[in-house]
Amino acid sequence: MKIIICGAGQVGWQIARHLAGERNDVTVVDNNAELVRQATDALDVQGIAGHASYPDILERAGARDADMIIAATHSDEVNMVTCQVAHSVFAVPRKIARLRAQSYLDAIYSDLYRRDHMPIDVVISPEKEVAEAALRRLSAPNSFDTQNFVGDKVQLLGILLEADCPVLNTPLKQLTDLFSTLRTLVVGIRRGGQLFAPSPNDQLFAEDQIYIISHREDVPRALEIFGKQSHTHERVVIIGGGNVGLAVARALEASTKRIRVKMIERNRLCAERAADALERTIVLHGDGMDIELLNEANIARADAVLCVTDEDKVNLLASVRAKQAGCSMSICLVNDPTLQPLMQPLDIDAFINPRSTTVSSILRHIRHGRVRSVYSIGDAEAEVIEAQVLSTSPISGELIRDIDFPEGVLVGAVEKGGKVVRPTGTTRIEEGDVIVLFALTSDVPAVERLFQVSIDFF
Repeated sequence: MKIIICGAGQVGWQIARHLAGERNDVTVVDNNAELVRQATDALDVQGIAGHASYPDILERAGARDADMIIAATHSDEVNMVTCQVAHSVFAVPRKIARLRAQSYLDAIYSDLYRRDHMPIDVVISPEKEVAEAALRRLSAPNSFDTQNFVGDKVQLLGILLEADCPVLNTPLKQLTDLFSTLRTLVVGIRRGGQLFAPSPNDQLFAEDQIYIISHREDVPRALEIFGKQSHTHERVVIIGGGNVGLAVARALEASTKRIRVKMIERNRLCAERAADALERTIVLHGDGMDIELLNEANIARADAVLCVTDEDKVNLLASVRAKQAGCSMSICLVNDPTLQPLMQPLDIDAFINPRSTTVSSILRHIRHGRVRSVYSIGDAEAEVIEAQVLSTSPISGELIRDIDFPEGVLVGAVEKGGKVVRPTGTTRIEEGDVIVLFALTSDVPAVERLFQVSIDFF
């Protein structure tokens, strides 16, 4: 497939990395020649330096025979015009745009929007994706990462194992035998900074970061087995009243659970806007790192603090200060992936990577065939993929133990006839089944081939 990616920033670069690794014909366009050079040096892609919305630049990028264009520059206006030019001038079949401004999103999702007026097939909103990720973190207080699959029947959880975990030094095969009715599997382990798919004989150790795939109903029991207590948040403090913080506060206010929310915002105009938009949330104007203001927000009694300003260092330091002041849990928005290894030493419980959430959202719309959902783990180290089995798939009719999965791939859950079952070696995969599996990034192309997805791009 021939794909043009406009924007060589963090999101564009990561999408190019994924798609080029899957042997697509990828061209990266950016008006920063240095970013283009870095992409072409590091990835198997072509590069064009210039303004992505200019017809002559798109012509040089091969827009006349492109299958898809992904507009992911930092400018909403450039992204929209790029899609318009790609449609009107080059008739590119598939157009994806990243848009940030809420005003544009409101107009596009309203009844006034017409596809022929602004021909964008898929709109990706980073703020919306991040807000949803933040709400998922709040709903799973004992995990550092989480995502839902199969209509929310299946949940991925990232869990940090501590020294008091009752199942340390136990082979995974033995855990499976001990808890035979538990629809939960360990699909990934990060140890010493290295993520891998475990074998049945692997053991778990303190400080391991593990990824489990579990039936939603079995999550509380699974957390207990791994030494975590299941509880809900009743008091939340949000530091940052921008689009993300405002969206989270609105969702918490709309929740059926009575959650008390307080917000701290440094910019007076943003604070006033948030106060006008919210009904029950208490909005405080000031610096989220000010200990007196944190005390005024009663941070010591808060169940969680969510730091979602637009500055990574502020989010990190505010999270640390809130935890030191007595807050039970901290969730931190971090754009720079090189800062993520600091989470554990700084005692930050969970983080949100906007790039990862945006990349996951884009991949969900460009994956081939019957792949229904994709979630990118860490710094694009692995993916959790939800896919439906086609009759033409090589795995249809096969037992899991007989399928030639790569070493970095594990099946975490299977839905048969609307019922989710824990997969075993004797589970037969049949047409129409939905599979949730963990795959290291290098093994994703092999997974797609197993699902016979190349026969249907869209």
